[in-house]
Amino acid sequence: MENYRGVRNQLLAEHIIKNLESRNMAGFYAESKEEALKLALDMMPAGSTVGWGGSASLTEIGLKQAVCEGGYQVINRDVCKTPEEKRKAELACFDCDYFLASSNAVTHDGILVNIDKFGNRIAAIAFGAKNVILIVGMNKVTKNVEEAVSRVQNEAAPINAIRLNTDTPCKNKGLCYDCKGANSNCCQVLVTRNSGVRERIKVILVNENLGF
Repeated sequence: MENYRGVRNQLLAEHIIKNLESRNMAGFYAESKEEALKLALDMMPAGSTVGWGGSASLTEIGLKQAVCEGGYQVINRDVCKTPEEKRKAELACFDCDYFLASSNAVTHDGILVNIDKFGNRIAAIAFGAKNVILIVGMNKVTKNVEEAVSRVQNEAAPINAIRLNTDTPCKNKGLCYDCKGANSNCCQVLVTRNSGVRERIKVILVNENLGF
């Protein structure tokens, strides 16, 4: 059977990449997890300081493991034993050479939409790290910002709440109830419509379903 979906995804990715470039960002397309991993590693010279935000996509393509096993200075928030150590690692990411993450959504016209609980991930995307590399599966592509926010609230957030066992309405009902309070995972919203520094943000679109 011919890969009709793959052809469509590549055409759509090419359209998004042009729009990312018009917004002072860099865009790339990978057919597979393996190709995405190689692309990301090739962007980071040996000896670079590398950190990351919470991301299932990074784990799924093997990027965190490859960085830990490569010749990099790693800021590894995942091995921190105390909240103080984790906070120190997250703050260190503001001065790293490369910050790795995913984006909760990317629109057809090249806008990135992300929603966080504490904001360390979106803060590093917006400011600090010298370079940002985002691994984004084509399952996260949306038509516009409104659709992107809805995707995060009604798809990504409930799945994440189930994963983290957070007592939120979306965990129990499967869709967003616009909750507030200490348990809410949707506290900070970042819409990136342009990069102030040319090609600081590099988006690798992957022809796979990655993350959620």
